[in-house]
Amino acid sequence: MNKRILTGITTTGTPHIGNYLGAIKPALELASDFDESFFFLADYHAIIKNSNRNEIEQSVKDVALSWLASGLDPAQSFFYRQSDVPEILELSWILNCVTAKGLMNRSHAYKAATALNTSDEDKGISMGLFSYPVLMAADILIFNATHVPVGPDQMQHLEMTRDIAGKFNHSYKKIFELPEAITQEADQIILGQDGRKMSKSYKNIIPLLSTEKVLKKSIAKIVTNSLEPGDPKDFNNCSVFSLYCHFSSDDEQSDLKESYKNGISWGDAKNKLFEKVNEHIIPIRESYNSLNSNKDLINELLAEGSAKVRPMAKELLLEVRDSIGISRIS
Repeated sequence: MNKRILTGITTTGTPHIGNYLGAIKPALELASDFDESFFFLADYHAIIKNSNRNEIEQSVKDVALSWLASGLDPAQSFFYRQSDVPEILELSWILNCVTAKGLMNRSHAYKAATALNTSDEDKGISMGLFSYPVLMAADILIFNATHVPVGPDQMQHLEMTRDIAGKFNHSYKKIFELPEAITQEADQIILGQDGRKMSKSYKNIIPLLSTEKVLKKSIAKIVTNSLEPGDPKDFNNCSVFSLYCHFSSDDEQSDLKESYKNGISWGDAKNKLFEKVNEHIIPIRESYNSLNSNKDLINELLAEGSAKVRPMAKELLLEVRDSIGISRIS
C-alpha cells in the first residue's frame, strides 16, 4: 500500500496566514515524504456554512490560487475539487448507513452549535453540519489516504473516520485503511488579530493573498495591551510575537525578546512583524498575480486533476458496492 497524504481546505472566505502556516506550507513540505499526495478544494463542505454563491465561487478560485502560488505542483501531486469527484458523495451516503447517530452526537462542532441554542437545541442545525464528519471520512477514505495532517480541533473527526472505516470493514470486508493523523502541536496554533485561533469564523484573519498595504493594515489591527513605549512588555502570550516566530530565525526572535524587555512600542513591534511576513510572501504574491492573469488555468488544472483521481475513486467504489451487494446481477 502506497503512503498517501491528503489535505483539503474548505472554500469559504479569503485564504489567510493561518491557512498557509497551519495547512498549506506544512502539507507541501510533507508531500515529499510520501509516495502520493492529494490536495483538494472542499467546496461541498463550504455550503454547510455559506449560502452565498458568489462568495463560494470566489473562494474556490482564491483557495486554488493560494495552493498553486505557495508551490503546489499539479504534475507531482493530485490537485482536484471535491465537487468534481461525485464518487465522494456516493461513498458518503454508504458510510452514513454504517455510522451510529450517537457517534455524530458527540461531534465537537455539532455540540458547540447546539450549545448556542436555548429552547430548541437543534434550531438552525442542518443535516450538513450534523453529518459533516461523514463527508470528511468519505474525502479521506475514497483514496485510502494513509496520513492526514490535522490540528487539535480536527483530531476528533479523524478519529471518527477511523471508527467509520473500522465499522465498515468489520460489517462487510476490509477495504479501507485506517488513516493516521499527522498532528499539529497545540503551541503551533496560529493566532489571529484578537488572540484566538485565526479563523474566518472569528473574522480575525490576516489575508494571504493581498497587497502590501492591506497586509500592513491587517497586522496593525492585532489587539495588544495599553503599555506605552518604554514600558517592558511580555512576549509570552503575545499574538504579535507568536506570529513573528513563524517567519523569523532564532536569532531574530532573541533580538525581538530583548526589544520587548527594553520597551519597544507596539507600533514598532507590528512593523517588524509586517516586514518579516511581507518578505516571506512576496514570492507568493508575485506568483498569485501571474497565475491570476491566466483566466482559464484553474479550470484546466482542476479538470486534469479530477481526470487523474476519478478512476481511483471509481475503482474503490466498485469494490465497496460489490461488498454491500449493490453490483451487477449474476
